[in-house]
Amino acid sequence: MSSNQQKKQSATSRLKEQRAREVQAEKRRRRIVIGVSSVAVLALIGGVAFAVSGSDSGGSTATDSAASGPLVVPANASGPDGTLVTYGKADAPHTLKVYEDFRCPICEKLESSAGKTMQQLADDGTYKIEYQLATFLDKNLGGKGSKTALNAAGAALNEGVDKFKAFHDVLYANQPDERKDGFGDVNTILDLAGQVPGLKTDAFVKAVNEGTYLPWAAKVSTAFDNSGVSGTPTVQLDGKQLNVFPGNQPITGDAFKSLVQQTTGAK
Repeated sequence: MSSNQQKKQSATSRLKEQRAREVQAEKRRRRIVIGVSSVAVLALIGGVAFAVSGSDSGGSTATDSAASGPLVVPANASGPDGTLVTYGKADAPHTLKVYEDFRCPICEKLESSAGKTMQQLADDGTYKIEYQLATFLDKNLGGKGSKTALNAAGAALNEGVDKFKAFHDVLYANQPDERKDGFGDVNTILDLAGQVPGLKTDAFVKAVNEGTYLPWAAKVSTAFDNSGVSGTPTVQLDGKQLNVFPGNQPITGDAFKSLVQQTTGAK
């Protein structure tokens, strides 16, 4: 074999080895990141979601002592032990339950595609929304962004349900790459909170910095872990799971409205 042929073979081998490493790295990332939202979704009923590979109710976002401190439930929390956030009219005839993790990019896709319509139908009184929030992605991906964001969401809820909803939307509109754990920085969280008029009260800033609602966030996360739902986003209307990722693409606002009408029997 000539010298040139040897060099070409060596270069080809290096390229093959590099490509093999890249493929394996991508496979590892996909095993961590991409899953299904329930067993039924294996038949593509519920769409693509981030799968729970383990619960992560503990840990800290500000300090360990804050996470293990006294339980403070935000004003305006609802559901068993204050582990839900309810948005909309209390006497609405239907309930849309939304399971999310603030760090979940698939949740962001759904919120970007159909979030405004989901809110509009709640504002119109078609249903009320119950948010069941999770923090499992901190364990799946490493970091503390889910818990830090949920602690801040608790502080926003303490200011008012409308403040929570506005802050919820700002977090998804500015969601960092899930691998970089941008929400783990309280300064980033506080900067984003500045986009919600009237949210950054002294009490809100103090709660975010000190992790006041971290024990509550852990309790909320445990409630998610015990819900039987295995991934985010999962959306249920009156207990029936909705296919919000038809064809593995986030449902549009118009399609979501039609799906709700079909499910409720409304005309």
